[in-house]
Amino acid sequence: MSKLSTFGHDLYEGRVSFNFIGRRKLWYSISVAILILSGAGMIVRGFNMGIEFKGGVEFTAQIAATSANVDKLVNAVDDAGVPEAGDPIAVTSGNDAIRIQTKALTQDQATKIEQSLTKAGATEVSQNLIGPSWGKQVAQKALTGLAVFIVLVIFLIWGYFREWRMSVAAIVALAHDLVITIGVYAWSGFEVTPATVTGLLTILGYSLYDTVVVFDKVRENTRGFMKMTNRTYAESANLAINQTLVRSINTSITALLPVAALLIVGVAYLGNGPLKDLALALFVGMAAGAYSSIFIATPLASQLKEMEPDVKAQALRVYAARAKAAAATTAVAAPVTRDVVASGAAKRAQPQRTTRSKRR
Repeated sequence: MSKLSTFGHDLYEGRVSFNFIGRRKLWYSISVAILILSGAGMIVRGFNMGIEFKGGVEFTAQIAATSANVDKLVNAVDDAGVPEAGDPIAVTSGNDAIRIQTKALTQDQATKIEQSLTKAGATEVSQNLIGPSWGKQVAQKALTGLAVFIVLVIFLIWGYFREWRMSVAAIVALAHDLVITIGVYAWSGFEVTPATVTGLLTILGYSLYDTVVVFDKVRENTRGFMKMTNRTYAESANLAINQTLVRSINTSITALLPVAALLIVGVAYLGNGPLKDLALALFVGMAAGAYSSIFIATPLASQLKEMEPDVKAQALRVYAARAKAAAATTAVAAPVTRDVVASGAAKRAQPQRTTRSKRR
């Protein structure tokens, strides 16, 4: 337990260190594999777009949420004699309600389906007609908000850190988190709703916050690094990651636990609904954001910085100083070693004296 209690302090002081920067090719490879898998999900599975985006009619029937009742209500929609409804999609909503989605209908057609659902055993049926134009407006506003957010992030990071490389690394990390979250949605088959869009925009802020914390520590460690002879820029950046590692893990776990509880409640008890959609986007996005701030953003910013000639020259000076110190240590140790060897040889060359006991 004593070792665990001092682990974070050892990381901060540099006595214990993980080589995040030196193994960045491994982290890049892992991220590329995850991104390819996410992209495959978008192509193979596609998205289960909610009625808010594709338009249609949503019926909410008050009835016990069992699989038998779901099948009964689906058959009731088919028996209503409204072919324009298409293939209905029925999902449970809590324990005593079932939601049925159809294509866009007229009011008369929706009324026929409502009457058929009532005959099938639903005690109360409500309908919600949504046009596809409203969904397009939601999507356009979401994209506009995303574009404005990215532009503000670029100027904010560049203005605060005076470093465009960090802005690029932060944007790459944000894109990384977004693609992974969207890919999980594609593979899981969860419905994409306005709550999903809200969750995606929320995780952008969380991912950026975690990244900025690490970047701020990098700036502190590399202040005046051109005059340093004990650490290179990459080593200072790696120290910053280690110094904020425990904090990042604690913050991520603290944030993920309540979101996981929301996700479990949404899936197991409430069925389909905005709570589940929001919780999934937040959970995946926060986990991806914690990963990208440590394994993607900072290593990428360091790699871009190391391409500068001045940074390369500073690294050479650090390596030269280390080589000089190692040579001096070897030179000091060598005479001591020779003296010890010579002393041992002299002792072995001395004649051995034996004493004989006197006889009385």
